[in-house]
Amino acid sequence: MPKIDIETAPKGGGSRYPAPFNEPCLDRRWTGLADAVGLTQFGVNRVVLPPGVWSSQRHWHEIEDEFVWVLEGEPTLVTDAGEEVMKPGECAGFKAGVRDGHVFKNLTDKDVVLLVIGGRDDADHGEYSDIDMRFKPGRYSGNGGYEHKDGTPY
Repeated sequence: MPKIDIETAPKGGGSRYPAPFNEPCLDRRWTGLADAVGLTQFGVNRVVLPPGVWSSQRHWHEIEDEFVWVLEGEPTLVTDAGEEVMKPGECAGFKAGVRDGHVFKNLTDKDVVLLVIGGRDDADHGEYSDIDMRFKPGRYSGNGGYEHKDGTPY
């Protein structure tokens, strides 16, 4: 059935990053809206960031575009241009191949809720702007992972 029951949709949380890079993201939670109806060409996730939690490490994608819509709360978007507080109803988009990393940080005392939409190309790879880490192709097939920017595995 095409209608998604949010209560029974797949849920997850935490981070797959190696320590200590996982720490700011450990309490994030998401609901896999695209997964709930078997979509495979793009992902749609409802992401909840409790106070103090980040959406990710600041990163960019080589192949996949990414779009984020703020549903609730006031996250701080961090890019190469600096920091900007976003309000509910505001959106941001990140074009594939642009080496301007992004992250949403919840620096408030209330939950932030984001709708995150992006591609699902198993060849996608990218880097983390502020740390010595990049993600390898294979995230969707289970063959990906993380390595230092010089190629040394974590």
